[in-house]
Amino acid sequence: MIRIVIADDEELIRGALVALLSLEPDIEVVADVADGEAAVAAAVAHRPDLTLLDLEMPGLDGVDAARRLLRLVATQVVIVTRHARPGTLKRALSARVHGFVPKSTPASELARIIRSVAAGERYIDARLAASALTEQESPLTPREIDVLRLTRDGLPTKNIARQLGLAHGTVRNHLSSAMAKLNVDSRSAAAKIAWEHGWI
Repeated sequence: MIRIVIADDEELIRGALVALLSLEPDIEVVADVADGEAAVAAAVAHRPDLTLLDLEMPGLDGVDAARRLLRLVATQVVIVTRHARPGTLKRALSARVHGFVPKSTPASELARIIRSVAAGERYIDARLAASALTEQESPLTPREIDVLRLTRDGLPTKNIARQLGLAHGTVRNHLSSAMAKLNVDSRSAAAKIAWEHGWI
């Protein structure tokens, strides 16, 4: 029996995944939750064989949740996403995610992928893999990425500085540098472009 945790903030989709996967004779859904923090907690509590994470969740997104829970639990992670941006695939692979699939994947195919990943294989959607090969590399530094991610979350620069343990002026410098690299004149526009490319 493959024991799985499902995390998706869209209740309808999460319910459908639970219902469809529960029909499989060798898959048991041991918990379903609505956000990344809860996914980490559920994985720690249930020690599942596999954790299925939505990419777009409030708080911790799927990649950040995967990175955190993989430090705590020996589980396989598959990310499902509606917005399959190639840059996000690179982020997921760097976080040691084992599978990356679009939400358009039929339930029977998803069950097959879950079995394959639970057996130790890796599964990456072929179209996403092909797109990732031609995707431009991020011009942003890791710290610029951190700052833009928090900018996209709506935090003011003073709060970003506090959260990252940086001086307010340093945060402003990182934002200015990122804006220049992305050829935009606002931090929100820089965050939007970085998100659309999957860099944050």
